[in-house]
Amino acid sequence: MAVLIYIPAYLQPFTGGRARVELAGSATTVGEALAALWSAYPGVRDRVVNEQGEVREHVNVFAGRESIRFTGGLATPVSDSSEISIIPAVSGGSERAYTRQTILNPSGIARAEEWPG
Repeated sequence: MAVLIYIPAYLQPFTGGRARVELAGSATTVGEALAALWSAYPGVRDRVVNEQGEVREHVNVFAGRESIRFTGGLATPVSDSSEISIIPAVSGGSERAYTRQTILNPSGIARAEEWPG
């Protein structure tokens, strides 16, 4: 088995249009899995991490259903058949107040539900 990484639309031009990238190998952390992704698709790296190698402020990375911000960052452990999702943060607003909740479906792909607050 392999680690599966879900790629958001804004990064798909850098992965040859792929929405999912399956990585064969022996990654044991999210950082190792992402390094393998960057090795295959170098254009993705600078859009996910900053110059210090930290996940950019407006990018969310999930290992399964958990944000790596709360599970050890890039050192978060993964195993064969793990799923990693790269999800851009959504910000902004309007005069009308809304409540936004991001929900991960069983495949780990996020969708936002929004309703008047």
